[in-house]
Amino acid sequence: MRLLFRSHLIKSYLIRPLSLITYLCLLGFFFAHVEIQIEGASGWAASLPTWRIEHHWLLDIFWGGRPMTGYHAWMFPFMLLVFHLPAVMLSTWSWQVEIRILGGVALFWIIEDALWFILNPAYGLAKFNPQQIPWHIHWWGPMPTDYWSFGAVGIAAIFLSYIFAAKQ
Repeated sequence: MRLLFRSHLIKSYLIRPLSLITYLCLLGFFFAHVEIQIEGASGWAASLPTWRIEHHWLLDIFWGGRPMTGYHAWMFPFMLLVFHLPAVMLSTWSWQVEIRILGGVALFWIIEDALWFILNPAYGLAKFNPQQIPWHIHWWGPMPTDYWSFGAVGIAAIFLSYIFAAKQ
């Protein structure tokens, strides 16, 4: 009985969250390729026929200092809605599910953005630095600060959502 209980805890606390993170990596891989096809070498929608707000004090607070574009204004809420689709289809919304969704969205965008640079023939790891990527304004060490903050929040939210669900 004790072994069965431990097996359930390992599955709930470790295997399921890691499976979700692995799936988010797969989603990020595919969506990075989609955005590479859309944007090419011009990141942050620089060459797309879309509106841009370059400077506003709210961009520093909510957007990491990056410009707001029409492309991103539609893409981010669209993906948030896509991530909520299973909860809507299955009528299974709960706070645990919402935490998992929001953590998944945060981690997805970090994975997708990093893979955009790694997989993009115009960049690669050699050009992954602040000098080559002007739209990522704030860096901490080898990565933009968004990667650290949203990565940590996303991973924590995913693991916590499974812990909360297992305790019920």
